[in-house]
Amino acid sequence: MFQFLHLLRRRSQQRVIVAIVTLILFITLITVHYRNPEYSEILGDHVTYYHGKVKEYTSDKLSGLYSSAFDSSSSNSLEAKLEIIDMLDKPALKQELSPVEQTREEFIAERHQGYSNLFTKMITEPKGLQLTKIGDSPDQPYELANATFVSLVRNSELRAVISTITQIESTFNNKYHYPYVFLNDETFSDQFKEKILKLLPNSKVEFGVINREDWNKPSNIDLAKEEEGVKALEDAGVGYSAMLSYHNMCRYYSGGFYKHELMQKYRYYWRVEPGVKYFCDIEYDLFKFMHDNNKVYGFVIALYDSPESVKSLWPTTVEFLKQNPEYIHVNSAHAWLRENLQNPSNYERAHGYSTCHFWSNFEIADMDFYRQPAYSSWMEHLEKAGGFYYERWGDAPVHSVGVGLFADKKDIHWFRDIGYFHPPYYNAPLREKGKCLKMPAPGTFAGGGLKDQDCLYNWVNMAMGEDDHY
Repeated sequence: MFQFLHLLRRRSQQRVIVAIVTLILFITLITVHYRNPEYSEILGDHVTYYHGKVKEYTSDKLSGLYSSAFDSSSSNSLEAKLEIIDMLDKPALKQELSPVEQTREEFIAERHQGYSNLFTKMITEPKGLQLTKIGDSPDQPYELANATFVSLVRNSELRAVISTITQIESTFNNKYHYPYVFLNDETFSDQFKEKILKLLPNSKVEFGVINREDWNKPSNIDLAKEEEGVKALEDAGVGYSAMLSYHNMCRYYSGGFYKHELMQKYRYYWRVEPGVKYFCDIEYDLFKFMHDNNKVYGFVIALYDSPESVKSLWPTTVEFLKQNPEYIHVNSAHAWLRENLQNPSNYERAHGYSTCHFWSNFEIADMDFYRQPAYSSWMEHLEKAGGFYYERWGDAPVHSVGVGLFADKKDIHWFRDIGYFHPPYYNAPLREKGKCLKMPAPGTFAGGGLKDQDCLYNWVNMAMGEDDHY
């Protein structure tokens, strides 16, 4: 009890210091505005930034003042985590300190321009990080990472998945021969298996059937509430609302696939989605990249979701974290998840979640992260809430919220160098000639009218470090 009261005292002192320094900054801003209005706009953009820096600085200093009271490492961590949890119900970008308000259109235009500017820089591979390639140690046999490709696919999707695999092999895996795992809620046909095995003669290939109890709708789902929820989703125009198999798939990719017996021996996976396109050669080992640089999640595209499909995901998650504050990471990407200016109606309808997420049809991730207590306990909480069926919680927002809150944001990686397309969205890097098939102009995100759905630059601006802006 003494420790808890002591912690409250420290937090109060920190807030007083932050308030005083912020007031000084604000008075300075007003003074400068009258002397030089143009410069005041620039200064205004920095006030919010330094407000956060002052908060971080005072937290560090106050923790040092009271280190003798009790274990400093655990208390500092607890304080930081409680501070973050206090923020989860609040918007990340409320413009309280700036005298110049941006319209939504101006915010989108600014973000889109920033996104486009990133793609004016040529890229071949990640900069400043450890890369491993075939031939780095010619005297030693190449050792693969503990990793696999995985595809949750139906027999009817054979042609589409062959197209995807052919591209993955030609751009990357023909050099490494990483294994593949194919999962289905039904038995794979002989034709499916024969075609895949013929396509992959140099890779280990396994076919698995998902257990009924892991795939089917769980018994705790209230059928009347589910029917009501599906009707609301259909009325809102949310796709696949009434397709039970889609709800099952979202739930399984969120918290089930890495538990399958064929997946348990692996640590890393690369999701293989039928019908996507890979444009560019990948000349380093992506799985080794994840391992050697301690990355837990890699993506190429970030965009907004339908708020109706995840309207209770954020409140359910906040409820979980208030009960289990130890699980949130002190350097998490919580601010990115709470962005509220580009699509403010999404933030409101999803009750505090921007709905920005990493598009999971391409993802490379560390399954040990999913297997740890934070993600596992949270998944149990989500299962009890039933939002996979009462709403349409997708695996993409679930993975994004999970890694965004429980992982260090520096361990989440945007693969800007990978040319990729899943209709209607692109990741189109500027690469040297001869390394990519024909693709749209660098920086293309999608066809007309969709740039307001691109939230990747918010990730760059709010979560990536300056060293990552390659």
